[in-house]
Formats: sequence, C-alpha cells, structure tokens
Amino acid sequence: MIKEFAGKTEKDAIEKAVNELGLKRDEFDVEILETESRGFLFKKSSVRIRIHYNNDVKSIPENDFEESIITFTRDVISKMGYKGQVVILERTESRLMLDIITEDSAIIIGKRGKNLDAIQLLVNVYAGKFIDKDKSTLRIILDVENYRTRREDNIIRSALKTAEIVCHTKSSRLLEPLNPFE
Repeated sequence: MIKEFAGKTEKDAIEKAVNELGLKRDEFDVEILETESRGFLFKKSSVRIRIHYNNDVKSIPENDFEESIITFTRDVISKMGYKGQVVILERTESRLMLDIITEDSAIIIGKRGKNLDAIQLLVNVYAGKFIDKDKSTLRIILDVENYRTRREDNIIRSALKTAEIVCHTKSSRLLEPLNPFE
C-alpha cells in the first residue's frame, strides 16, 4: 500500500505516518516527494513523503458482505470501461474504507472528486440492501491514490489562508463550494 503524509520536517511527517497507520518504523519505506522552504525572515518549511507498506492483513475481506462490496465496486469500475483492483484500507464498526488501485485514477476521481463521490454513492446504496436496519450507521468510503486525505489537507489549508486574509482585511470572504461529504 502507498500513502502520502506531510509535515514541517521529515521526522514530523514520519511520526504522523506511524501514528495514523499504527505501524513500527521498520515496517515501511519512506520516499521524499517534496521539500519546500518559504519565507524571507521567518523560514517555513514543509516536507511531503510517500510511505510504502504491506497491508495484507487488513485488505483481506473478513466476510461475505465485504467480499460482495469489493466485487460490486470492481464491477462498477469495469462497466465504466476501466481496470482496477479494490482493497480494504480500514474497517471499523461505523465505516469501511476501500482503496481503488488503477492506472486511470484521474478519470475515476473526476473533477473535484465528482466521479469518486458518485461511485461511492452507488456502493453505499448497494450496501444498504445487506445492512440490517439496526446497523444502518455503516458507511463505505472509497479512495483513490490517497485523494481524500489530500483534498482534506487542501480544504484546511484554504480555510486557514482565508481566515488569515479575513483577519487582516476585516472583510468577509467566500470559500469554494463543498460537497456534503467534505
């Protein structure tokens, strides 16, 4: 599996990866994607890394429900005309996070994630057929190339930048429209 993380330093980004993935430092490889230094008087730096790790234990479906969701998602992608593999990233009582691994990730994601959101909606409607009314809180989340995390980081960065501008100018600003999931 591959995931991307960002931090002020390489060590900070690696600590975020260790905390989020629950892995030990020797269980993954680190690839530095980007280092950025900004500012004239006050240096602000950031590092973006890519983590390569083996996630075989989580990615194996535990029951028929998970197997049918993975099969349905794979079928939707193939009916769109693309090839892809679907694996489980995370499972909790309230959500099941699936990762779509494909060479056509830009098309699967779509502009501002619209295609990915549409596929996710289809998968959640399909899953609703199998979920008991008592357990209706289960939500299935789809991701491609860590798009959801990157998008969340961009939204937060934009909100903080806009808040800073509002504080200085004392005038209101509009943020970009967000979909309900965001």
